[in-house]
Amino acid sequence: MPIPRISPTLLALALSTAFPTGLALAQEAPSPEAKKEVNQLQAVIVTGSRRAENLKEVPLSISAIKSEELDTYNASGQDIRALSGKVPSLNIESDYGRTFPRFYVRGLGNTDFDMNASQPVGLVYDDVVQESIALKGFPVFDMAQVELLRGPQGTLFGRNSPAGVMKFDSARPTKRLEGYANLGFGRWSAVNLETAVNVPVNSDLQLRVAGLAQRQSDRVHNPLAASAGATADLEGYNDKALRLQALYKSGRFEGLFKVQARDYKGTATTFRANIIKKGSNDLVDGYDDAYYPTDGYNSQTLKSGEVSARLRWDFDGVSLYSITAHDRAKFYSRGDVDGGFGAPYAPPSGPDYGSQKANIPFDSQTADGIPYLRQTTQEFRLQSNTGAALQWIAGLYYFNEKLQVDSFNYDTFAAGDPQNGYAVQHQEAKSWAVFGNLKYAVTPDLKLTAGLRYTDDKKDFDASRVKMGTFTALNTITTHPKATNWSWDLGANYSLDKATSVFARVATGYRAPSIQGRVLFGDSISVANSEKVLSVEAGFKADLLDNTARISGTVFKYRVKDMQLTAGSGATNQNRLVNAAKAEGQGFEIDAQAIIARDWRTTLGFSYNDTEIKDAGLFVAPCGNGCTVLDPAGPLAGTVSINGNSLPRAPKVVWNWTLKYSTELGAGELTVLTDWAYKDKYNMFLYEAAEYRAKSALEGGLRAGYAWNSGKYEVAAYSRNITNHRQVIAAIDFNNLTGIVNEPRSYGVQFKASF
Repeated sequence: MPIPRISPTLLALALSTAFPTGLALAQEAPSPEAKKEVNQLQAVIVTGSRRAENLKEVPLSISAIKSEELDTYNASGQDIRALSGKVPSLNIESDYGRTFPRFYVRGLGNTDFDMNASQPVGLVYDDVVQESIALKGFPVFDMAQVELLRGPQGTLFGRNSPAGVMKFDSARPTKRLEGYANLGFGRWSAVNLETAVNVPVNSDLQLRVAGLAQRQSDRVHNPLAASAGATADLEGYNDKALRLQALYKSGRFEGLFKVQARDYKGTATTFRANIIKKGSNDLVDGYDDAYYPTDGYNSQTLKSGEVSARLRWDFDGVSLYSITAHDRAKFYSRGDVDGGFGAPYAPPSGPDYGSQKANIPFDSQTADGIPYLRQTTQEFRLQSNTGAALQWIAGLYYFNEKLQVDSFNYDTFAAGDPQNGYAVQHQEAKSWAVFGNLKYAVTPDLKLTAGLRYTDDKKDFDASRVKMGTFTALNTITTHPKATNWSWDLGANYSLDKATSVFARVATGYRAPSIQGRVLFGDSISVANSEKVLSVEAGFKADLLDNTARISGTVFKYRVKDMQLTAGSGATNQNRLVNAAKAEGQGFEIDAQAIIARDWRTTLGFSYNDTEIKDAGLFVAPCGNGCTVLDPAGPLAGTVSINGNSLPRAPKVVWNWTLKYSTELGAGELTVLTDWAYKDKYNMFLYEAAEYRAKSALEGGLRAGYAWNSGKYEVAAYSRNITNHRQVIAAIDFNNLTGIVNEPRSYGVQFKASF
């Protein structure tokens, strides 16, 4: 008997493009009179080349994440970090919780926790680059598709994308009156709501409004709150986001106008002192998720917004695009960085766990904020729109960012924890670029691509510290780094037959100079010179077994010259930027999907990334808390060599697997979906230490749902991290074996209604 569709009508258009890791879905939810069993995978259309193209014709390693997974993650209240490990070679983490995500592709990323940190993975949301850390964590909801473009993207996407690009595309307004609401309730009184309504005003104008509201009660208690005057309960949050779009089409003109905003209130990540068993990477005996004794305050707020206009004029043989956007944000995060209470000069100190006694060498209660961020971007792009053998793109790009960063220190042992330190940074960054891309069909089966981009970057930066408490004044210091760069790429794609293609690509990427200006605890700033990447990759893409299976594979090797790295300062709450002479990476990726039986679907992704720092003259200060350092000592006391180490937060092996079962039951359809992601061990910092090498991890999720009335209604139950796997995933290394632990098991129910 044919299987009825369960996907909401609203998402049908988005899902019709079918992600590489997704399952095939029809363009429209069928009526009861037109039920049709889907027994083949649909063609995959991607836009990472700035054109809508069949995946098999693009000489690029691209993956995407299916909307079914996004639906589950939002129901359970997870943020953008939930995408980590869901496709090959992707890792996402944060030391700030639901804000300030850091992206890694093929091992390339940046561990810098400063508010002015740059990253080598570009994040593009609705064709607009999100450069600042305050913009990168915008919630993922009501999406058309999410693409990961691996390898340097310096030609079409420009600066700060030498590792790759995460590309998010919202569902666009359509000419149908439709909408949905997805409401979930979960552990710790979690409430999660995602909703969207699409309204066709007339034949030329359509509107779409979508929103997300996620709330969770505090799940961690501080037993010292009353006596220490500290925050009592933590890990709760209230995260809201709204997007309004208007699509206007008239003749040969199209304009897509967007306003979006986010309002987040919650607590920062809980840094937990003394939770790593010395000499190992195990949690200490007696560790308890809900127990967090601290003598500091904890809070975090973020407000961001964007207005943008994406315009297109179609002429004979050519289309003109204009993308204009203005972003702003305001961010503040305060936490007890030492992760415990007391100090040698203010006993007692702790917490203690069994035989492992705490040693908090000094208290550290700090805050960082971005009181002012303004980002303006403008892109003009002219590209061919014919079916000729030669296709081309030419464009201009402009970027301007104005940023202020505040840093605060607090006296934990004075009544009310008064502020006793303040430093400020200001930065204005300007960049412009001109770029072009050619695609030529030598034959119907052989297509060649080439791209070139020239970028000019300039930053004006100043930092100062005022005299306050024990902090002395630091007069304004400045730096004005500049850089120019030519990025290029060459690619070829050859179709062996209708079902199979092979490709090869050589590309370069570029990251602009970076500045680390944390002068609250130091008297100087550090500047990292621009880094450049050369990457070579080759692969294949194939549809198998009468389009019931699909597999793609890529092998790659890259070299980074003058790689920007973030080095800690031993026993000081400080970072410095350094350039490694060279870093290299190599590996492979496999992405596969299959309809394995009438009721069964599965996906599998696997990646291997082998990275290495190559600089015999590069030495850094290791931990300041007596950890078990494994690297050889450097020429200066208190330093170690990191030559030969893997890049930080770069697991060698990442794999993911999903299995979906769907069957008719009564008047509806029962669906059960399980997903599993594995991440190999990795170094948390540039140096190697027994305590700061994260264990390998396997986490799984499960969702069971029942849909009826042609998929218009669905109820489901879900669980994330169903095995409740617990481990240290990140750390603070200047104090007492302070760790950050992964999210515990969550579960709940949801109800979705569409019209």
